[in-house]
Amino acid sequence: MSAKINFENILFLDIETVPELENFEDLSETKQELFALKTQYQRKEEITPTEFYERAGIWAEFGKIVCISVGYFVNFNSENRIFRVTSFYGDEVKILEDFKNLLDHHYHKPQHLLCAHNGKEFDFPYIARRMIINQIKLPEKLNLFGKKPWEIAHLDTMELWKFGDYKHYTSLKLLTLILDIPSPKDDINGSEVAEVYYKEKNIKRIAMYCEKDVIAVAQLLLRFNNESILEEIQIAHV
Repeated sequence: MSAKINFENILFLDIETVPELENFEDLSETKQELFALKTQYQRKEEITPTEFYERAGIWAEFGKIVCISVGYFVNFNSENRIFRVTSFYGDEVKILEDFKNLLDHHYHKPQHLLCAHNGKEFDFPYIARRMIINQIKLPEKLNLFGKKPWEIAHLDTMELWKFGDYKHYTSLKLLTLILDIPSPKDDINGSEVAEVYYKEKNIKRIAMYCEKDVIAVAQLLLRFNNESILEEIQIAHV
């Protein structure tokens, strides 16, 4: 799509979110009422706010981040290029502070880009909203106030695939299938993350799932630019 992309300047990322509290009843009465109001158009008439609460993680106002996974290329132009992946998980404030520190010290220059699948609609604004809620100063790459569209250093693989068709939604799983990229969806899916977090208390399983999505997003951008995809042996965790 663009011969000008320098893959070494891109930080690929994905987030996993869950409802802020395990049960709807754990919310204050006011927040229960606000959740019911917020979701009234998404819910079918027979579905109560309590039953719908399992989906609360998709809204930054009612959810929280339990994992941010990131990936980046090393020596992209060499024959032995490597894609490294790491994750921040556990306490949300610590996750956000560590991620902010990464951006502030390593991905703060004009040439640096953030890339995610549906990132402009979900990952990027969700992280920014949760930082504001937790009183964490936004890093420059997430602070869009006063910026013109061409000054926003965000890449979105779903947006790239739209080619200007704003009605077209394509999942990461579908794109990896049609582009012959190894599927990242071989364990849990997004709807199961909350159960794994609250019931199994297995945050490392969630982090592994999140990392696979990061790898898949990087593979997509490679394919979009007619580059060969990474082989398994070229992926290193740090």
